[in-house]
Amino acid sequence: MVAPGVAAAAAPAAVSGVAGDAGADPGETSIDTWEQWWWPVRPVRIAEPFVAPAHAYGPGHRGIDLRAAGVVTAPASGVIAFAGVVVDRPLVTIAHPGGLVTTLEPVLTPLRPGTPVIRGMPIGVIAVGGHAAPGTVHFGVRLHGEYVNPLLLLGGVPRAVLLPCC
Repeated sequence: MVAPGVAAAAAPAAVSGVAGDAGADPGETSIDTWEQWWWPVRPVRIAEPFVAPAHAYGPGHRGIDLRAAGVVTAPASGVIAFAGVVVDRPLVTIAHPGGLVTTLEPVLTPLRPGTPVIRGMPIGVIAVGGHAAPGTVHFGVRLHGEYVNPLLLLGGVPRAVLLPCC
């Protein structure tokens, strides 16, 4: 359950600027037209990267796993499309404009399908279950049904800050 009054735990991330086809239909979405996306958890620590499959049914990792605990926030504005348990894990799916769909798992949420969410809004808390290791959340993104690397929407990995050692 989301604690009342929890501040958004994510900060804005730049959009990558990668565009769709130049001849695309004006109603179609390209990455450079999407709103700015936010990381669904903070601090950002990637446990498992996106690995594109060679074909639709090939092996791969269709999202990124982020080390986290506590509150999960909406990476972009949209509408809750699904909230519930699939096999052995709770998950939440958000439908965004332009054919984008995000899935976050394992995440417990009090929100119901049809609930509008805004970028940075707390949507749930990290749970356990599924393929994601304990203490991580899987963040998957689909564009018109095809999985895409979430980093395309987040501007890549935030810059590491090195501190003096001794």
